[in-house]
Amino acid sequence: MSLSPGNPQYVIALDVGGTRIKAALIAPGAETRPGTEHGLLYETRRATAREGGPDAVVDGILDLAAELRAHGVRQFGTGPSAAGVAVPGILDASTGTAVYAANLGWRDVPLRALLTERLGGIPVALGHDVRTGGLAEGRIGAGKGVDRFFFMALGTGIAGALGLEGRLEPGAHGSAGEIGHVVVRPGGPECGCGQRGCLEALASAGAVGRAWAAACGDPSATAADAARAVESNDGRAIAVWQDAVDALAAGLVTALTLLDPRTVILGGGLAEAGDVLFTPLRDAVRARTTFQHLPTIVPAALGDAAGCLGAGLLAQDLLSAEVSSR
Repeated sequence: MSLSPGNPQYVIALDVGGTRIKAALIAPGAETRPGTEHGLLYETRRATAREGGPDAVVDGILDLAAELRAHGVRQFGTGPSAAGVAVPGILDASTGTAVYAANLGWRDVPLRALLTERLGGIPVALGHDVRTGGLAEGRIGAGKGVDRFFFMALGTGIAGALGLEGRLEPGAHGSAGEIGHVVVRPGGPECGCGQRGCLEALASAGAVGRAWAAACGDPSATAADAARAVESNDGRAIAVWQDAVDALAAGLVTALTLLDPRTVILGGGLAEAGDVLFTPLRDAVRARTTFQHLPTIVPAALGDAAGCLGAGLLAQDLLSAEVSSR
């Protein structure tokens, strides 16, 4: 496939995870071509290589970005117009700094500047991984056309993102949406943040996996195993699952009370359980609401591609902002 001079320019998109980096070349409008979806022109994945330390992770990101640029030049005859990168942890989007990520071990990495230099000076956008995934779900996924939505990623941990009229609200300090650290059960299990009874410590895929491992006696058991056991009508699994659903419903009702979203979008590993999660969760949320408007609660539509697609949208937004400022 080639891009003709009249076609939109393409961007580099990177989604940096704890174990893998998902990467793509994306062109707005390219979804109309046979064999493409959401503008994806090329995709690849690499190990994050965090065992080599934070410097190795950064080097891997820079090398992969350079490889993507080289592939684009070979394939399309021109370089990318911009790049977007989604990263975990705390970041300062205004300076382009990846401030801290526990699972990657880095601190104060000037990632935007490093990528801009490596990619020949093109503009680079930096975004939080969950908010970036929420951006994609809001614009081209399960929240498309919805004016206000709340996106939650139910993975090893839990985080959220508030979508307003096609954009994501970062908060005054870049930490809006951290619903995983709302205390829903005071005195409950200890959370990695230092509190007890956080939603993340009770209803994340990691928490459900640990609870089911303890209940069934298999230390390798996961949340997916618990969901399968629920489907098999295992009483122990049903108890573990309902405990997590109740905690998740409590957290969601807090979000509804504060944010009043029209739609709640759930993604991440736990949401892959489908109706095993969504049916009892909708019932539990409905039972807890009083004056709150009950939102539509739906599964995410983009799967693990959301972060990468969102990074592409960040890059495209950067280009649009540059054009409008001229």
